[in-house]
Amino acid sequence: MTSHHQLAGKHALVTGASSGLGWQFALTLARAGAKVSLAARSVDKLESLAKEIQAFDGRALPVQMDVTEIESINSGVAASETELGPIDILVNNSGVSAQCPSEKVSEEDFDFVMDTNAKGAFFVAQAVGRSMIKRGEGGKIINIASVAANRVLKQNIAYCMSKAAVKHMTKALADEWGRYKIRVNCINPGYIVTGLNRDYWETDSGKRLISKLPGRRVGDPSELDGALLLLAGSGSDFMNGSILEVDDGLTVSGF
Repeated sequence: MTSHHQLAGKHALVTGASSGLGWQFALTLARAGAKVSLAARSVDKLESLAKEIQAFDGRALPVQMDVTEIESINSGVAASETELGPIDILVNNSGVSAQCPSEKVSEEDFDFVMDTNAKGAFFVAQAVGRSMIKRGEGGKIINIASVAANRVLKQNIAYCMSKAAVKHMTKALADEWGRYKIRVNCINPGYIVTGLNRDYWETDSGKRLISKLPGRRVGDPSELDGALLLLAGSGSDFMNGSILEVDDGLTVSGF
């Protein structure tokens, strides 16, 4: 591992760490030497992840956090900093979707997606940003948006809106907080295989979608490791407000 990717002594907070990309992000940061606070609503799953990290002598702290509740965000950030010290790296990853034709989207589904993906992401960034500003040593905030920030995913309007908001939030925070040495950047993943969607890719509709993708394949969560470690480490010290597309060319494809 290059020196730019060495995170020994750093404290990273990963939201949405109980499954999918968040689980992988936490493992990757821990293997790079970071102490990792694992945040999610389900602490039981976080305990399993913490044990996996501790098995290779990493340090991990499960933190109960519901990003739709500002009090829960603030108490979770405080608990993680009390236990592991000031947060140096935030991976702002919590996200949900509610697929539905636009004319049938309910207010409950719309609020659920926007409150988690957009509002939740902002107030997690705010809580960590306040701590970083007060400390005065800067830090790295990595927002996880989606290819949906740039292009339409069919029958997923609230998700697309929320991820476009995260992308623009990244640029706004980078502009405001750059003076504090806080680097705010964003990863836009393409289609990635996770526990939640694994079965879909084996269906006829899933296979049809894969056949239309630029590389005729979907990604593995580990294929985001390079972008994550770049933005978390010193290699991104001159990057602020950057949006990294990690989507095998989907953003620029005609499909």
